[in-house]
Amino acid sequence: MARLKYRRWNPGPINEALAEKAASIARQYAAQGYDMTLRQIFYQMVATGEIPNTIQSYKRLGDILDDARMGGEFDWGYMVDRTRNLAGNTHWSDPAQIIRATARSYMLDRWAGQPYRIECWVEKEALAGVIGRVAGELDVDYFPCRGYVSQSEMWRAARRLREYIEGGQRVLVLHLGDHDPSGVDMSRDIRDRLNLFTDVDWVRDHPGSFRGMDPLEVPHEQVQDDMYAHLDQDSDEPPLEVRRIALNMDQIREHNPPPNPAKFSDSRATAYVAEHGRSSWELDALRPDLLANLIRDEVYAVRDVDLWSAMVAREAEERSILEETTSRWPEVVRYLRDEEQD
Repeated sequence: MARLKYRRWNPGPINEALAEKAASIARQYAAQGYDMTLRQIFYQMVATGEIPNTIQSYKRLGDILDDARMGGEFDWGYMVDRTRNLAGNTHWSDPAQIIRATARSYMLDRWAGQPYRIECWVEKEALAGVIGRVAGELDVDYFPCRGYVSQSEMWRAARRLREYIEGGQRVLVLHLGDHDPSGVDMSRDIRDRLNLFTDVDWVRDHPGSFRGMDPLEVPHEQVQDDMYAHLDQDSDEPPLEVRRIALNMDQIREHNPPPNPAKFSDSRATAYVAEHGRSSWELDALRPDLLANLIRDEVYAVRDVDLWSAMVAREAEERSILEETTSRWPEVVRYLRDEEQD
């Protein structure tokens, strides 16, 4: 990490204390391997009572930390913007380098043969770094939804998930979102549309099981029963489940994240307020390590440890072959050239 100074900063004692508190929070999570967004730092400071939970306070903190970074008092590596990133092609200095990189990143599909296939969907792009880190550790695909999922992407997801069911795996979609009128409804929306696309396509592709019924009219329960026959598993769990694992009311009561007023401009506000009251809470307010552990707990509960260990061992053996190839690259080149001459 680096504190690099680009201009003079002469804060008063209040702003200096806020910048140091923010740096302390960021340092704590950096030690665990997490970088943070401004919003995540803001909510941690709200939770400790350092600043009020207002838009003005959020903007003020952003200005303070911007000045602190420019003044060399806040590490440039502590805070990230996950919505703006440079994209481009990868380049290599020689063939051995790309094989070395391949060896380091070589992975088998560790979920192949497992009874479940898991995906992790998160409402916010800003949390993709946190979710992506634990998802990579668990070899779980993850999807930053950026609000309500578009119809085209939901259709593609349903086609992908149905293939897993066809292959004999149950599908578990873990969803994380804000606890506000739209954030709560998004879990329902994902469940309903995935079931719609999956059910209708299943009936179209298995016409003999439904005696010429209209694919649009077959009850969901009947389609589920037919899917069970393809799973060959002794379990009452549904073939496709969307499970909201955060942010839920029990977590709000336990961790006490700072509340916001529910947005009454949201068309779903009336139903939300009737059930949950006038407050709402953002997913960003939960600590990154807590979010990661929520996902780990769900994955560990359904993962077959023996199958997983066998796949990891096979992966390590095959990676060692690639690594040996790079260590003996000059020999490989000579062999290939000798073959060409012969």
